[in-house]
Amino acid sequence: MLNKGVTLRGLEVFEALAATGAVAQAAEITGLSQPAVSQQIRNLEKALGADLLDHSKRPMQLTPAGRAYLIRASAVLSQLRLAQSELAVMDLTHLTQLSMGIIDDFDNDLTPRLVTTLAESMTRCQFRLVTAPSHEITEAIRARDLHLAITASSGEVIDGITEYPLTRDPFILIAPAGRVPAKGDVMGALADLPMLRYGQEQLIGRQIEAHLKRCKLDIPQRFEIGSNPSLIAMVSRGIGWAITTPLGYLRATRFHDRVTAHPLPFAPFSRTISLLASGDWADTVPRDVAQTMRNLLSSHMIAPALEKLPWLEDDFRVLDR
Repeated sequence: MLNKGVTLRGLEVFEALAATGAVAQAAEITGLSQPAVSQQIRNLEKALGADLLDHSKRPMQLTPAGRAYLIRASAVLSQLRLAQSELAVMDLTHLTQLSMGIIDDFDNDLTPRLVTTLAESMTRCQFRLVTAPSHEITEAIRARDLHLAITASSGEVIDGITEYPLTRDPFILIAPAGRVPAKGDVMGALADLPMLRYGQEQLIGRQIEAHLKRCKLDIPQRFEIGSNPSLIAMVSRGIGWAITTPLGYLRATRFHDRVTAHPLPFAPFSRTISLLASGDWADTVPRDVAQTMRNLLSSHMIAPALEKLPWLEDDFRVLDR
């Protein structure tokens, strides 16, 4: 049981004060008066029996106890906000039919979570789910075989289709573990290994090839692999190196002890994962599904990726329309 005096409002005030160091700014963020902000933080510190902020400094600074408590408090608030947003947007009880396609990058984790959330809301809906590579998902919604699709964007404007951007997925280089020095010539260290390519029928394969041409990089073609897990498995066995994205890398967690990820040693580029909706759908449903997917991406894909690969910060992120 929480100590009396530890309240959700108190945690929100503490988080705002930790970020700004000023009562006036914390009041603006939380919508409270300045005296109410001061009272909330006093109540919280009294309940915990510890000073969380050094009130004698301007701007206020966290004490060692405050820094430790902020990590836990922010995690709790983040989960509560995620739960609230999912409950708030996913009212699909009015639907009677929904056909949806989802890129196979999400098979391991996100697709089951999203489908569970949808199923709980769609109490009288006939639901069909398709998982496939991006090019197949895009063609299916173009042909009106799907109502909604979550897929990598080709950048093409498709007549009668509305696009809701979800996340920026930057391209990265993966190599056998221990092959590339912490600081040094990445391409030189990989010179005697072939590049393992995605199949050229796949959108990701075409996007990578187009960028290599833009960078005037002529890399011999030897291997073309149609499966992301197979491609990363081959890298883990020292057969070659590859260009992929954080979503592709995260999909193959069992190989992470034998594969290392690195920033690209040439001009960076990225792809966009979007939700596509056929034009005969009202904006409310796709917008709400898109926001739920952004929440899931943020908590279950982006946050874990940044723990492993902190250099992806600002590149691997949620996109708001």
